[in-house]
Amino acid sequence: MDGKEVLRIVDAIQRDKSIDKEIVFSGIEQAILSAARRHFGDDQELTVDIDRESGEPTVYCNQEQLAQDILGEILGRVAAQTAKQVMIQKIREAERDTVFDEYMEMQYQSVSGTVSRVEGGAVLINLGKIEGILPRGEQIPGESFRVNDRVRAIVLDVRKAGSRVKVILSRTHPDMVRRLFELEIPEVADRIIDVRSLAREAGYRSKVAVSCIDSSIDCVGACVGMRGARIKNIVDELAGERIDIVRWNDSLQVLVPNSLQPAEVEDVILCPMLGRVIVLVRDDQLPLAIGRKGQNVRLASKLVGWDIEVMTQTELDEQLDKTVEAFSSIPGVSEELAESLVSQGFFSYYDLSVIEPDQLAELGGLTAEQCEQIVEVADRESERVEAEEEAMKHAQQNQPAAKAPAVPAPGLSDVAAASESEEATAPVVEENAAETETAESEETASESEPVEEPAVAETQTEETTDSEDVSSSTEEPLQVESETEESTEKQE
Repeated sequence: MDGKEVLRIVDAIQRDKSIDKEIVFSGIEQAILSAARRHFGDDQELTVDIDRESGEPTVYCNQEQLAQDILGEILGRVAAQTAKQVMIQKIREAERDTVFDEYMEMQYQSVSGTVSRVEGGAVLINLGKIEGILPRGEQIPGESFRVNDRVRAIVLDVRKAGSRVKVILSRTHPDMVRRLFELEIPEVADRIIDVRSLAREAGYRSKVAVSCIDSSIDCVGACVGMRGARIKNIVDELAGERIDIVRWNDSLQVLVPNSLQPAEVEDVILCPMLGRVIVLVRDDQLPLAIGRKGQNVRLASKLVGWDIEVMTQTELDEQLDKTVEAFSSIPGVSEELAESLVSQGFFSYYDLSVIEPDQLAELGGLTAEQCEQIVEVADRESERVEAEEEAMKHAQQNQPAAKAPAVPAPGLSDVAAASESEEATAPVVEENAAETETAESEETASESEPVEEPAVAETQTEETTDSEDVSSSTEEPLQVESETEESTEKQE
């Protein structure tokens, strides 16, 4: 084997496949070793070494160097085929590792490609060196793709699958919005404007909080662009998803109202022990602050990193009164301690059950045993309230399906039941009496005016039919028919 030929092969593989030379040399050594074992057998101690400068291979058998002619004999036709297969396998493994490392460095970064095919909801995207997979769950709701469509996504995960590398893409991850901001807004790419926080519900709405290191630049206006050109490109890429750009502020008193825009906030109450923010709004602003299906307040909570509760001043006052009364009923909790707990944002037994004993002791000046007892009672009451709510919810779900005919409630007296039955029967008796009077008057009319008998018979039949639901008599239609036949004979 010529050393120059070995060097030429190593340089070509390193240039075409972007594989490190050392990996290629190791692959060639492994190939020669496999060929030597095929020649000498597995019971011999064999080692192979290739000079990295000259490319000349050296083979040792039982620590004795083999001559070049024997080496050429080892690398015969059959042995060369084995060496070739080993070489190809090593190169493929090295190429797979190179691609894996390359896309691992690109994790959560933006990539683009063309749709090669769609299989069962998943979309395969040609990224150049490899095909990426865009699963159905990582697609924006409502969007569809066709072959040769241009698609932009982020690299969500990279996995090794045998000799292949599987690249999982996503268009629903929040970082997708961040990468689009970097692509469409130069100030964000240059770190003049910083995306401080981001909350997203893919396909529906996103909130992005931005700040700027240069006070002379309006960060929100720069992101929106002239006549909304910049943000429009991002919205179009996200299939019409609504994006709210919020001005970041380190103070929660300012950031929370900004995050709840377009609703107007009257007051913000911080509860640091629970990581909760109580936001007070007017009655007309309450639906706007909460948003459709709670979307606005939910995204605002994710954006600021605190739980946000939106309520009116009336609701807050009622909640405070109820909570103070409930906490005061717990043994060991005075009214002053209950008011102190409520002022810190503890509004339920569950909130009280998760409080740290040292915090409770600090608020009320209690001992450790008293604190543990209060927490234990709150935990038990929390479970009871939760069980009652579950039972009520279950009863409401089953109520429409379990409708039954009205039955008098147990405990009614016999007299009341009898009076109810008499009242229910009276209209039927009156209707039957009226029906009889109508039939008699119609008989008289039929005898005096025989020309109008068919019309009278028709009217009588209709009234009788209407009264069939109330009366059980079925003889009147027959009587009308007989009267009609008699009147017809008289006319003849």
